[in-house]
Amino acid sequence: MRRLTLYTLSVFYFVAGANHFLHPDFYLGLIPDYIPFHVFTNYMVGALELILAMMLWLPRTRRMGAWGIVLLLVLLVPSHVYFIQVGSCVPNSLCIKEWISWSRLLIGQPLLIWWAWGLRNV
Repeated sequence: MRRLTLYTLSVFYFVAGANHFLHPDFYLGLIPDYIPFHVFTNYMVGALELILAMMLWLPRTRRMGAWGIVLLLVLLVPSHVYFIQVGSCVPNSLCIKEWISWSRLLIGQPLLIWWAWGLRNV
């Protein structure tokens, strides 16, 4: 079962990382204004997600990959806060109910961190 959750997380991050390259415009509006170089930042996050996903595949790099995902999730918290600050709606990108944004920040983000942290020793 732990292996299944490991590969599920890996696929999740691989698809998310690829999506930064396939649909960059979706992510650009979600990057806070105070972070410079939006296009570069988007591609860098996508590349990191792809690399970290692949690191989960190999036992030798799995622990570092899991810790990398935890760190990346923590670093992305300001993006979630920014999305809430702009009313949970970025035109031409993503518009959701504000309670969903709060749930993603307060429940979803910690659960993803816990999930990745729990897989560091698989």
